[in-house]
Amino acid sequence: MEDLLRPIYQERASDCGTLGIVIIEKMKPNSPITDNFDVILLIIVNDDAKQDWFVKHYELEDEKTAAMHIVTEKQLMEWIDTSGYRKAVEWVINGKVVFDRNGYIADLKNQLRKFPLEKRNLRKAMEFGKLVKSYNEVKELHESNQLKDAYSRMVHSLHYLARLAVIEKGYHPEVTLWNQVKQIDPEVYKLYEELVESEEDIEQRIKLMILAADFAISTRAEVSAKHLLDIIRTKDAAWSYEELKQQPAVSPYVLDLAAMLMYLHEKGLLETELALTKGAGVYQLKYKSI
Repeated sequence: MEDLLRPIYQERASDCGTLGIVIIEKMKPNSPITDNFDVILLIIVNDDAKQDWFVKHYELEDEKTAAMHIVTEKQLMEWIDTSGYRKAVEWVINGKVVFDRNGYIADLKNQLRKFPLEKRNLRKAMEFGKLVKSYNEVKELHESNQLKDAYSRMVHSLHYLARLAVIEKGYHPEVTLWNQVKQIDPEVYKLYEELVESEEDIEQRIKLMILAADFAISTRAEVSAKHLLDIIRTKDAAWSYEELKQQPAVSPYVLDLAAMLMYLHEKGLLETELALTKGAGVYQLKYKSI
């Protein structure tokens, strides 16, 4: 199959703007990592390209299918840092390198395996924000007796918890997440098993899981929210929500910021101050580290 694709990627390799080319072949009948294409051709180019991400689909002579993704370095790094397109990380880590200008792909693979602490802290904050918001929704749905919706949302919550557990151990979450978690964090995997395999009725399963998830989240809160807490600690004065929202470093998880702040305050990791407003008896909430 690589022979059929060689003319395509050799043309790209001759372009001075191409940094590296990776091939990922389908290994199973159903392959989410390749979107069920027989092969993925990932071409990483410099940021001078006209499009950040260009895709073309092919059918080869042997009735095999291929997808070519041409991605700028900037777009690829955004995907990697924010988990915007999780498959891209696995493509880079596990793909076969067929062109590598000045060791660019080798350096990138090494960087991904190391998963630098600064990037890890950002990813933890992102997953923690999603987890807190999802867990709050579980409790509200359970209290209003919307049990099937509560169950569905709890599965999502455990998914975020699993991704957080993987990142804590220094790994990038894979598409086949639960198989990965089973090896890395058996305790989190056990929670998932208890939810989906228990013989208890659905209400009891959700009730027990709310308690278990509350403990799992609260024990991780300070470490998981370190990225946000470090930003708050950069000044002694309290922050308004709007001031925090405008911080560029917060943008990857800004939609979950309010839920994170309230949770961290509830757990005693942040304190609040009240600022006077023009309205009598109305105060603006501000947040500062303890």
